[in-house]
Amino acid sequence: MFDNLNERLERSFKILKGQGKITEINVAETLKDVRRALLDADVNFKVAKNFTDTVKAKALGQNVINAIKPKELMVKIVHDELTQLMGGDTASINLSGNPTVILMSGLQGSGKTTFSGKLARKLKSEKGRRPLLVACDVYRPAAIDQLKVLAEQINVPVYTEDGNKNPVQIAENAIKYAKSNNLDLVIVDTAGRLAVDEEMMTEIAAIKKAIKPQETLFVVDSMTGQDAVNTAKEFNDRLDFDGVVLTKLDGDTRGGAALSIRTVVTKPIKFVGTGEKLEAIDLFHPARMADRILGMGDIVSLVERAQQVYDEKKAKELESKIRKNQFNFNDFLAQIQQIKKMGNLKDLASMIPGLGKAIKDVEIDDNAFKGIEAIIYSMTAAEREKPEIINGSRRKRIAAGSGTTLQEVNRLLNQFEQTRKAMKAVSGMKNPMKLMGAMKGMRR
Repeated sequence: MFDNLNERLERSFKILKGQGKITEINVAETLKDVRRALLDADVNFKVAKNFTDTVKAKALGQNVINAIKPKELMVKIVHDELTQLMGGDTASINLSGNPTVILMSGLQGSGKTTFSGKLARKLKSEKGRRPLLVACDVYRPAAIDQLKVLAEQINVPVYTEDGNKNPVQIAENAIKYAKSNNLDLVIVDTAGRLAVDEEMMTEIAAIKKAIKPQETLFVVDSMTGQDAVNTAKEFNDRLDFDGVVLTKLDGDTRGGAALSIRTVVTKPIKFVGTGEKLEAIDLFHPARMADRILGMGDIVSLVERAQQVYDEKKAKELESKIRKNQFNFNDFLAQIQQIKKMGNLKDLASMIPGLGKAIKDVEIDDNAFKGIEAIIYSMTAAEREKPEIINGSRRKRIAAGSGTTLQEVNRLLNQFEQTRKAMKAVSGMKNPMKLMGAMKGMRR
């Protein structure tokens, strides 16, 4: 996402490189290129024009102090305006009410059903809520089946009514069911169409009127670009929804919807879907998204994802084992599982400042750990516990059992031993100069 826009903006800022001051001429040339870059990213024309006009007004005539170059000042102004364009502050979700009722709206194929499951999982694990998923798409049995599969994966109940084709009644009955079964969160998945039509709008408006949800969310596929913005406007005119969910932001999208939708519908983007896994859902942070658009990474989100899979008790146990040089392949495997829980590997790498651009054209397979896991799973319990017992004959057996080569097994064992030494050095040294010396010695 935003890779092309990032490159184009970087090129635009180069116009100011070496300039001593931001002037009418060089700022006009830079912003002309910025506007073109935004339009190519499928940003709404009016939004792009207003954006560059605002940046120009703020940039013109500003004196560039010695410590800041014109290019850096322009990047700062553009960053701040991108943040404002996408909503400024992070928008929260309203979880009042008992139960809290959240209504999903959007076209067919936008990802409503999948997002309903993701949101239920997120609020259950992070907020301790007790969700109920409600199947109100009475026209597509596949949608009901999909919701049931998702619910089973996250261990939450689904409310359905066989034979009832009235989604308003189903939603009302679901809320009664939630109250009587001590469930404090109701997420209502509704029907969509391939295009906006009167019947669908009338139906979802009737559901909203009947159940009075705390939150009505509009779910839209970000890969549809300007169509996403236009559809959002039509839904908002009828539903007056509370927030937007952008799905498929991990795809080959130009990002125009994320930059345009807030201005056009004056409603905040609240969540983004960043992959197919149920964990792949994030709150939308405008400032962090601006960081990523400008190639600055997103360390805060990376740390937050790590904290979600972080177990303090296990971490202390692991630290103790590292100090005693007892770190083994069971621990190594557990660390791999935690990294995988954090999400798409390329997306994680792109959050590190400077790395996103470097890996833009590099394919990072989410199955990158598959070979390593196969080798570890082919070890006996004793071998995983005490890697030092793995001799030549054991290595051959592990290679045969894992479908890998002896060279691959040897490489993993050597890398593991180096990692173990480095981790022990880090845990035992508070003086960074000593640590650097130790690592220098390891490279010989």
